Amino acid sequence: MLTETYKGKKVFITGHTGFKGSWLSTWLLKTGAIVCGFSDRIPTQPSAFEVLDLESRIDHRVGDIRDIAALRQALEAFEPDFVFHLAAQSLVSVSYQNPVDTITTNVVGTVNVLEALRQWNGPCTAVLITSDKCYENVEWVWGYKETDHLGGRDIYSGSKGAAEVVIHAYYHSFFTRPDNRVRLATARAGNVIGGGDWAADRIVADCVRSWSRGEPVEIRSPSATRPWQHVLEPLSGYLALAAALAHRDDLRGESFNFGPRAEQNHTVLQLLGDLSKHWNFASPDQAYKVTDQIPFHEAGLLKLNCDKALFHLRWEASLDYRECVDMVGQWYHAYYREGIDMYALTLKQIGAYEEKARARGVPWSR
Repeated sequence: MLTETYKGKKVFITGHTGFKGSWLSTWLLKTGAIVCGFSDRIPTQPSAFEVLDLESRIDHRVGDIRDIAALRQALEAFEPDFVFHLAAQSLVSVSYQNPVDTITTNVVGTVNVLEALRQWNGPCTAVLITSDKCYENVEWVWGYKETDHLGGRDIYSGSKGAAEVVIHAYYHSFFTRPDNRVRLATARAGNVIGGGDWAADRIVADCVRSWSRGEPVEIRSPSATRPWQHVLEPLSGYLALAAALAHRDDLRGESFNFGPRAEQNHTVLQLLGDLSKHWNFASPDQAYKVTDQIPFHEAGLLKLNCDKALFHLRWEASLDYRECVDMVGQWYHAYYREGIDMYALTLKQIGAYEEKARARGVPWSR
C-alpha cells in the first residue's frame, strides 16, 4: 500500500534533519518517493541525517520554519503531492530554557506551514504532527482520546496544544472552502525511541552517549512510566493516514493518535535494564545511577487511546516491547561497534518492520 501510494510522488517534509524526519525520509526513499526537506539546521552531533547521508539522497533545503517567505518559496517551487510537518522544538527541558523560541517555532512555525499551504492551494495532502503532550495531562491511567482537553503545565506541552488549536481554526476558516485543494489532518504521538536519536535529555540518547564512553547513565525519574514505541510505529501511522486522507473526505480536518500497545507501558528502569543487555554489562546496576535532580516538571504517566486510528485507518502497532528494544539496541550497537553501512541497516530494519506488520495482517503493509 505505501509503495503504491508514494512511489514517484513528491513529498515535502519540514524538520527532515531531525530524528523522526530522518527515518521518515529514509522510508519514503525506500518506497520510491521524491523527497524534499526543509529545516534550519542539523540538530545534533552525531545525527541520523548525517549518519544516513541523506543530504546526498534528497532535495535538502535550509530554512527556518519561522521564515514564511523562505518556506513558501520552497513549498511552491517543489509543488508536493504530500506534506509532512515535523519541524519543532521538541524538548521539554529546552522549553524551560528558551520559552519564546519554543512557542515561535511550534506555534508560529505551524501557522506558517498552514499559511503557505493556504496561499499555494496546490492539490496535496498534508499531515501536521504535534505530540501526545498536546493533551492536558492529569495523570490518569487510561489513554487520552482525540477529544480530550488540550493544554499542559510546561511550555512545550502548551505550545503543542496551541498548535492544535491553530490548526483547527485554520482548517475551519480556510480549508473547508469549495475551492480548497489541500487535504489536512493532524497526528499525535510521543515517547518514540529508535536508532539515530542523539537529542539532549532523551533517555535512550543519554544512555548510548554514556555507554559508548564506558560510563553509567544518570537517570532522574526511574519509576516514570512511558508507552515506549519504536519510531517506525508512529511513522507508519503518519504514512497510512496521508495515504487514506488523499482519497477520503471523511478524514479531512481530523486528528489521530498513534501509540503502542497497552502492554508496552514500562518504567524507565525497565527500559534501561533491557537496553543495557546489548552493551554487555555484567549487571544492569553498572549501566545507570539514579539522581534526584529534576530541574523541570516531568509527567509521571502518559499514554494514548488509539481506537480512532484502528477504526478509521485499521492502523495498530506492529511491534511488541521486546522487538522494539532489540531494534534500538541493534542499531546503536552497529553504529558504535561494527562500523557498517548504517543506511543499509536502517533500510533493513524498515523492511523487517514491514514484514512483521504483514505477518500480523496490518492493512497498510499489504
